[in-house]
Amino acid sequence: MQTLLRTPLYERHVALGARMVPFAGWEMPVQYEGVIPEHRAVREDCGIFDVSHMGELEVEGPKAREHLQSLLSNNLDKVEVGGAQYTLLTNEAGGIVDDLIVYRLEECRYLLVINASNQETDFEWIRDREIRGSDTRDASDRYALLAVQGPRSLERLGLDDAPTFTWAMGEIDGIECMVNRTGYTGEKGVELMVMEEDATALWDAAVARGVTPAGLGARDTLRLEVCYPLHGNDIGPETDAISAALGWTCALDKDFTGVEKLRKVKAEGPARKLVAFVMTESGIPRQGMQIAEGGEVTSGSHSPMLDKGIGMGYFDSAHTAPGTNVTIDLRGRERRAEIVKKPIYNPEVE
Repeated sequence: MQTLLRTPLYERHVALGARMVPFAGWEMPVQYEGVIPEHRAVREDCGIFDVSHMGELEVEGPKAREHLQSLLSNNLDKVEVGGAQYTLLTNEAGGIVDDLIVYRLEECRYLLVINASNQETDFEWIRDREIRGSDTRDASDRYALLAVQGPRSLERLGLDDAPTFTWAMGEIDGIECMVNRTGYTGEKGVELMVMEEDATALWDAAVARGVTPAGLGARDTLRLEVCYPLHGNDIGPETDAISAALGWTCALDKDFTGVEKLRKVKAEGPARKLVAFVMTESGIPRQGMQIAEGGEVTSGSHSPMLDKGIGMGYFDSAHTAPGTNVTIDLRGRERRAEIVKKPIYNPEVE
């Protein structure tokens, strides 16, 4: 039986009465008071997530940029020191080994924040393809990562606003941390990277400022409302970026692993596309449910903000236009849904 890992904040979660569950080899809080109140706290005020299970890789050296540029789908040349970029690590077939955020720390030094379940895979993939003048290190054990998300997040933390996908060093109640203007909820917010030994103090400081603890359950419903893909559900090594509607992360005019396959899919058009839908009849869609018109659900849940079943899935391209009605098999019950434009819920207009 696998021994689950624990973040530096495990005792805090237990003390708050969190329901702990296995996730990507870690024992993580799925909820405290409940998914719906935690979800609403993030949409209406702000919440804090312990995402210290995420992996961190450091790549540095005079050839670090060249090395990463050959492996990552997006154009790293657009990222200056102090900037960040969402990008994909792709395989030879154009499949998505992982989706990640790369931060440019210094002229020849980068930080990659990767999915917990892919930590070892990503590290070996990047290290095994190293070129002379580039060095890759797994720094995951050194850091903790706390995501504070919501319209009042910066106000609660006493931080000045900054453009999204930028970072700067800062302090919160005397605790030094890397303040990243990134997140996975669609709301204004930051992801705070801190030395592992300072994680508890930073968590306590944020909670004392009125930030609501939130678990993985709310994190999942929040990201689904704004149609952020989840690796292992919506994207993976067998799915390509064009079919997954992530072509905007691919600089097809440069060379990187799998680019020829992606250029071909782009030119010919994908047979299936990852699209969003809202249930027009009662029922909650779940991963793996079949679509009568062709395809399957990859993510599904109840939307706390819309009070409806929502989801994403790969549909045959002929049935992917917004407004198209489709039928989903909810455990033997056929229920109607409608394809909608992403995001399903837009925090900026709702």
